[in-house]
Amino acid sequence: MALLALKVDVDTWRGTREGVPQLLRLLERHGAGATFLFSLGPDHTGRAIRRVFRRGFLSKVSRTSVVEHYGIRTLLYGTLLPGPDIGAREAPLMRSVASHGFETGIHTWDHIRWQDHVAQASPQWTRNEMRKAVERYAEVFGAAPRTHGAAGWQMNEAAYALEREFGFDYASDGRGNHPFQPVDARGDPLGVPQLPTTLPTLDELIGLDGLAADNVHERVLALTDAAPPQGHVYTLHAELEGMRLAGAFERLLAGWKAQGYRLVSTRAMFDSVDPARLPRHRVGTGEVAGRSGTLAIQGAAA
Repeated sequence: MALLALKVDVDTWRGTREGVPQLLRLLERHGAGATFLFSLGPDHTGRAIRRVFRRGFLSKVSRTSVVEHYGIRTLLYGTLLPGPDIGAREAPLMRSVASHGFETGIHTWDHIRWQDHVAQASPQWTRNEMRKAVERYAEVFGAAPRTHGAAGWQMNEAAYALEREFGFDYASDGRGNHPFQPVDARGDPLGVPQLPTTLPTLDELIGLDGLAADNVHERVLALTDAAPPQGHVYTLHAELEGMRLAGAFERLLAGWKAQGYRLVSTRAMFDSVDPARLPRHRVGTGEVAGRSGTLAIQGAAA
């Protein structure tokens, strides 16, 4: 049976408080596994306004109703309103996810700060940001984190190396086609095995080609109709599938089960592969349809 791993990115305080409990109910109703990756520090979502000059940003905002999904208050955090400390406020809720049997891991410390700066950041800046997330995760869960999924699919070479240094088993930081071992320019292993996101996200699809909340699941299911040998990784967001797009996500869960997939955590997918036999690939950056800017992507085979 082919695997389809569900990776839940939790970006904001509202997504943590409102989206995560809804997703727990949906996943348990369908007997699905998932990995929840938490933003553990301040919610500075409002600072994303600086992206207004990025190519493609305004068209994406107009398509996906950012205000509708995130709410006015969230869009003011870090500018007109102080950013709430998500990990400090929601530690019991985060622990409840683990107590329900779901894997947890690190998304980021400060989502906007990482997404907007890490690609050009120094190794020391990167270490400081990742260290804060690692330390807060340990405070919340009483154990060291074992997996990481980069905010906004944004990385740099130092970040890949730090994932091994901080003791992660594997990560899901970018976009690609199948699990792989990243390598540096010399062809030497870099960081930990990667399980890249293989499918488009709902916000990348809605508003294009007549797709809306009531039919976007059909496009995703068409892409998963023929299961690849390595399975799929689907990234969902607590702020979207856990809130106003919960209906679309439930239709996806039902559709994937009908297609014969086993819905699992990224940990379960990682446990199904032999890290020593994974193909080696360079990591780079590239554009993804429906999303502004460049993302970390699986590069050429080494």
